[in-house]
Amino acid sequence: MKILVAISNVPDTTTKIAFSDNDTKFSTQGVQFIINPYDEWYALVRALELKEAGKATAVTLFHVGLVDSEATIRKGLALGADDAVRVNAESPDSFFVAEQIAKYAKDNAYDLILVGKETINYNGSSVGGMIGGLLDFPFVSLATKLDVNGNTATIEHDIDGGIQVVECATPLVISCSKGMAEQRIPNMRGIMAARTKPITVVEATTDAPLTNIKSFALTAGRTTCKYIDANNVEELVSLLHNEAKVI
Repeated sequence: MKILVAISNVPDTTTKIAFSDNDTKFSTQGVQFIINPYDEWYALVRALELKEAGKATAVTLFHVGLVDSEATIRKGLALGADDAVRVNAESPDSFFVAEQIAKYAKDNAYDLILVGKETINYNGSSVGGMIGGLLDFPFVSLATKLDVNGNTATIEHDIDGGIQVVECATPLVISCSKGMAEQRIPNMRGIMAARTKPITVVEATTDAPLTNIKSFALTAGRTTCKYIDANNVEELVSLLHNEAKVI
């Protein structure tokens, strides 16, 4: 079984967000980039566990991004992935990314495609479903457990009010959520080995993105808290009715 794991290059969670070019671009000045945690901690680590258990023969990373993202890819290789593919293009929208992944997966006959449930910068949670649609593969979202027996995958995933267990034949696409695996830290041997592992660079398909960004805006952020006396229920009810906002 060959596994393809899509990884995204995202700002570290401690990054102070700022925009440039009249609020049309995210400012990368001084920003530390990392592998998207859902891609790394859950999708990639579970793929590596399946390989270590003898249920997969190879784990390939796939990333859409420019050359400055290769440090992030090397971290994934240091964790244990065998090789990587980088599409030499900026990722303008989710469909563009899904299209690159789907085309490569189809041309190279991957049995299992794993993605994180969402990226921490855009939180779109849409790439996995798009890949499944483009390839006409089954797609399971928000998976928290995955096991493979031959060409059959058993998956637990979150649904409204509970957990559902499904069985599905490969090839298929899965988006991974918390519970799928535990975070790993690259060891020195993995870091050294990652230096010589191959990263294949390919050009993007010619299809244009379906969307474009008009502008970004920062949220208002947290406001000051109002403290109400425990015995003043009427004031609390009034504030909830007249001032509270659902976010």
